[in-house]
Amino acid sequence: MRLIIQGVANPDQLRHLSRLSADARPVPLATSAYSLDTDPGHYAAISAYCAGQQIDCTCVAEGLSLDRFGLVVMDMDSTLISIESIDEIADLQGLRAQVSAITESAMRGEIEYAESLRQRVALLEGEDEAALRRVYDERLRLNPGAETLLGELRRRGIKTMLLSGGFTYFTDRLKARLGLDYAAANTLEIIDGKLTGRLLGDILDAQGKADWLVKVRDELGLDKEQVMAIGDGANDLRMLAAAGFGVAYHAKPVVRVQASCALNYVGLDGVLNVLAGGASTHRTRSAALELDYA
Repeated sequence: MRLIIQGVANPDQLRHLSRLSADARPVPLATSAYSLDTDPGHYAAISAYCAGQQIDCTCVAEGLSLDRFGLVVMDMDSTLISIESIDEIADLQGLRAQVSAITESAMRGEIEYAESLRQRVALLEGEDEAALRRVYDERLRLNPGAETLLGELRRRGIKTMLLSGGFTYFTDRLKARLGLDYAAANTLEIIDGKLTGRLLGDILDAQGKADWLVKVRDELGLDKEQVMAIGDGANDLRMLAAAGFGVAYHAKPVVRVQASCALNYVGLDGVLNVLAGGASTHRTRSAALELDYA
């Protein structure tokens, strides 16, 4: 069994991981990231230790690598970017608490996303369109590792798609800025420079995300196993289920338990380490790992 360990901060943690795996030696993949070949019987102890140390631990099928994929689909809010865009728009109007409470309830799966979105957008009625520009310019930040991940996908010719229950104002700009191949989201109605509190067209909800994934996948001539999806909230579950490999990124518990792997602490570039291929502890050595494991 191959484990990918990410977020290791010091040699003591490496020594302990080695002891837990019957003295298997971690092989470096990147800074603070290692591959560890070990018996499945050691996984529970290793996983428990990593959770206590805030280290990501992912079990990977032997031979699984990034080269398998032809399309990577990502959620936007709290996945590609560090904010919930609607919460930030509301904050400019002094409504963050009300909107954030609805957002959190929807992400935990306690309320249908479409209804939650209508409720939140209604609270924005009368907001100046300039607030959207302020959020994009002043508050929107990419999550750590996003550009590294996207750059590698682009280098390998893997198509990228941004699917969001948020708004086209942001997805369109991110698509152009980051060189993404596809993007879809919801459209805010704006009249005379003011948000009306309504949306135009159908709401892009959980099923809408899954439908978009399948549509683009089929257009590209790919099968399910060639698609990866990355998300964080309950609204992403159907999208992740429609992909062959689902990544829960700093996600809600309901998403973590249903995804192929969960990255709870490292950045989006952690996906590259998980899918680095079959590095073997028997073939690779590193001076950085010449430690006393006794």
